[in-house]
Amino acid sequence: MSENKIPYKIYLEESEMPKAWYNVRADMKNKPAPLLNPGTLQPMTAQELGAVFCDELVQQELDNDNAYIPIPQEILDFYKMYRPSPLVRAYCLEEKLQTPAKIYYKFEGNNTSGSHKLNSAIAQAYYAKNQGLKGVTTETGAGQWGTALAMACAYLGLDCKVYMVKCSYEQKPFRREVMRTYGADVTPSPSMTTEIGRKILEQHPGTSGSLGCAISEAVEAATSQPGYRYVLGSVLNQVLLHQSVIGLESKAAMDKYGIVPDVIIGCAGGGSNLGGLISPFMGQMLRGERNYRFIAVEPASCPSLTRGKFVYDFCDTGMVTPLAKMYTLGSNFIPSASHAGGLRYHGMSPVLSQLYHDGYIEATSVEQTSVFAAAEQFARVEGILPAPESSHAIKVAIDEALKCKETGEEKTILFGLTGTGYFDMYAYEKFNNGEMSDYFPSDEDILAGLSQIPHFPGNEI
Repeated sequence: MSENKIPYKIYLEESEMPKAWYNVRADMKNKPAPLLNPGTLQPMTAQELGAVFCDELVQQELDNDNAYIPIPQEILDFYKMYRPSPLVRAYCLEEKLQTPAKIYYKFEGNNTSGSHKLNSAIAQAYYAKNQGLKGVTTETGAGQWGTALAMACAYLGLDCKVYMVKCSYEQKPFRREVMRTYGADVTPSPSMTTEIGRKILEQHPGTSGSLGCAISEAVEAATSQPGYRYVLGSVLNQVLLHQSVIGLESKAAMDKYGIVPDVIIGCAGGGSNLGGLISPFMGQMLRGERNYRFIAVEPASCPSLTRGKFVYDFCDTGMVTPLAKMYTLGSNFIPSASHAGGLRYHGMSPVLSQLYHDGYIEATSVEQTSVFAAAEQFARVEGILPAPESSHAIKVAIDEALKCKETGEEKTILFGLTGTGYFDMYAYEKFNNGEMSDYFPSDEDILAGLSQIPHFPGNEI
């Protein structure tokens, strides 16, 4: 099909929506390492994981073999409220950059939660409801996951308790109020409401918190109350599975018009949106059907892939979760209070960590002032104010497009626009006032975090 017949926005028909999630682990030669019980150092059993997570989600977490997991009809019906989401050709950005590159982005902000997080939130809430639970607990960084889960729980009549990273709780009061509007109980983390929160505050007085801290509190809250389970918005295998709808729709839309991406880019904090976007394309690469270039973009203030180590570590600061083998800065590493709250996590998804370790993914880190400069450049020509997290991908997509301008190559670039930034105006204000600074953890900061990694045979850094 000729280029002038490709629409500005590519929509799939409702009948073209994915009916099953894609499990990239089924095509991985080197599977992600199993979660370990920190007490025994043995792989976690379904029974052990069931004390924290919903039963069906435990099965999805442990499934390395089934390539496709059918999406229950109730979840598909919910998805129809905002899916399929559009794949957009960034014609105006291409013109502004004067690049021969073709730039596409998958926009996940067309729902009330404002981000891709709703794709997994409704799935996890559905399985909790089916199990007869009273409610769920969780953490949230920027607030997008907490908002999505609050919305899903309200829809299904579940109780929702959210521990929000303290710096985001203070920087984004309106995101907090959206969660409360949906009926969620929102607590700034670390807090005095849990034993772990009190311990963290004693060790780190005045801390701005981190996702690792909030996870610890949410897990404690879930395991200390009958009828509750803990749910997580990123990192875990099950979350990447649910988010595969992003990549499945992207690939279906591109296939519809004969478009093949050369470079696929996503921001990377815990890995949910990047993993979801690249999954079906990565599956092709793993099966030897096609080659792609994948780029994970992380903040320079929390560079788990580019400066971390691939070892077993706790997923939380309180050290109460199972051990996951992942690229990590150490569970005790607390990032600076950057404005991309959703990327302030010390580790990376075990799936993405294994793929990166095996050379299938590239990684780069970028400083936040350059990220906000790219965000404003994008907003002024494409008409969408992007979330700070997504803007990391925008920054590198622009860089790649400018490289094409220098070389004359007509590459096709796809990136994930995970959500909108309308609750991030405090951050945009700081940038516009020239008050935003960049933070790069020193080698001593990194080593201090890594020093807390559990030491046992085979897990030396």
